[in-house]
Order: sequence, then C-alpha cells, then structure tokens
Amino acid sequence: SPDRAAPERAPKIYTRTGDAGFSSTFTGERRPKGDPIFEALGATDELSSAIGLAGEFSSEKGHTFVDQLHKIQCMLQDVGSNLATPLSSAREAHRKRTSFSEKPVLELEQWIDSYSEQLPPLRAFILPSGGRSSAALHFSRAVCRRAERCVVPLVQAGEADPNVAKYLNRLSDYLFVLARYAAMKEGKEEKIYIKPDP
Repeated sequence: SPDRAAPERAPKIYTRTGDAGFSSTFTGERRPKGDPIFEALGATDELSSAIGLAGEFSSEKGHTFVDQLHKIQCMLQDVGSNLATPLSSAREAHRKRTSFSEKPVLELEQWIDSYSEQLPPLRAFILPSGGRSSAALHFSRAVCRRAERCVVPLVQAGEADPNVAKYLNRLSDYLFVLARYAAMKEGKEEKIYIKPDP
C-alpha cells in the first residue's frame, strides 16, 4: 500500500573500499593503511578501548572518576578527527571543524593536581598492579604512550595540531596518577620494583 512507509534498511557495516589496502582521510585522500596517519588513528582507538575497559572495572567499584574517563573517550574522538585531517591537504573548512585546543590539556592538569594532592609520596618505582581498576588504568597509560609515539612524528611533520600530542602526553600522566588513586581508594597494595638478586 502506498500509505505504508517502506521499512528503513540499516546501513551495511562493511563498504569494501579498503579491500585493496587503502583508506581515506577526512580530506578525501586515499592513503595506504600502513600510513603513519592510520597507525596513529589505530593507536588512539586502542587507547579509547583500553580506557573503556578500565572504566568498566572502575564503575564496578563505584569510583567517581568514571565520568572523567568517559569524557576522555569523547576527547579521543576529537583527537582522531584531527589526526584524520592532515594539514597538508586540509582546506580551511576542514581545519576549523577538526581543530584541537589547549583547553582539554589544562583540564587534565587540574585533574592530575587534584588526585596527586591526595596520594602518598612516590618513593619507589610502581609496577602495574593495585587491583583490576588500577592495573587496567596502568595498561591504558602504556597504550597512551604508544599512541603519543605515533602522533609526535605527525606533529613534527606539520600534519597534526601540537595540542594533540600535548593532550596524549598529559593523559598518560593522568592515567598513572589515577591508577595509584584507584588502588588507594580500594585499599589495594601497589607492587613496587625490587631489584632481583644477581
């Protein structure tokens, strides 16, 4: 019947456009999937996934910082948008839409200071430990460091905003402090480095 609207079809999740080993940037360029831009995007996606896992463990323990982790995941989407817009081929409209400001970096610094003030002084090297929430946050920190290593060459080449690299640098510090904070709030012991006997 013409009165009945046709059911909407869900879009297919696969497009087949990457089958030949190429993918597109936001600016429309086709680049090999091994391009440094896609390496950085992949590392950032892994970071968001690791933070998501840490957030789930932390939520189970009732930690109030879970909302911050969710906000960080949203910021990482913006990081990805900036990385997917290489400045060498971006038009002004692209740059305006995917710019990344210093404001999120400053917010992370405020959070770091707030948690650091509540922690006991660090007197030894901490190993990833301190319960599931803490260990997952330490893992996220390590993934964050890798994402930063992928992003820095893009910034140095003038292809990404310097604030993106600053954000990842500060984020790894935040995740380290938060891991310690989570262990403290849960009453879990942090394992420290002990030099093995020769």
